Amino acid sequence: MTTPTAGQPLLDVAGLRVTYGGVVAVADVDLRIGEGTIYGLIGPNGAGKTSMVDALTGYTRPAAGWITFGGRDISGLRPYRRARLGLARTFQSVELFDDLTVEENLLVASEHVTVASALRDLFLPQRPPDRTGVDWAISVCGLEDVTDRYPGEISLGKRKLAGIGRALARQPRLVLLDEPAAGLDTDESLELGRRLRSLPEEHGVTVFLIDHDMGLVLSVCDQLMVLDFGRPIAGGTPAEIRDDPRVIEAYLGGHHAGSH
Repeated sequence: MTTPTAGQPLLDVAGLRVTYGGVVAVADVDLRIGEGTIYGLIGPNGAGKTSMVDALTGYTRPAAGWITFGGRDISGLRPYRRARLGLARTFQSVELFDDLTVEENLLVASEHVTVASALRDLFLPQRPPDRTGVDWAISVCGLEDVTDRYPGEISLGKRKLAGIGRALARQPRLVLLDEPAAGLDTDESLELGRRLRSLPEEHGVTVFLIDHDMGLVLSVCDQLMVLDFGRPIAGGTPAEIRDDPRVIEAYLGGHHAGSH
């Protein structure tokens, strides 16, 4: 993988357009995320946030535009190829395996399945898994006390952190978090924010955060973009976004206050 040169963003997106039939979900968006930062994406319900994440991670094919990650054009790569390059994501629904423990969920996510590894498993079935990424993710997300518990036995806040842990278990360079604070109470949201802030500061993982929890996003992000009907209407630091009249209008003018 090509390493970005000084001043080059880790993720560079130009003219990204996503359409579903005749509906434009994301309209010609440009995006640059620097390594070692937390970048936020916010907007009212239906603004196109998840559509953008799906396009960036390969789950949706864009109608136009290109995506560069780590200095490499990944526009045509499948999701698993992007994941192998260090681009991980979570989903709005936690997507944990209910019949596996938290630890087992992370172990499954950490496996890099290739032809060579499949052959090793065929002839050396007792080969112990590489736990490096799993143990690190458990520590980063504070899951030590629930590793042997099943998802249905732990709080929503812990399940959300376990979902993030699954994405981190492969030790990505960039993790895209889609609504990780949805359904959390205030204390759980504060704990999530503390964990997220530690990712770039202490562990070198860049974060792309999509959420409707304005308090969380404004408190942890270095830069933000605001989408409305698929189009960027504002961008900048949390302080700049907080007082931008276009953002206030998007949330309080034509949309119900508090919707995402």
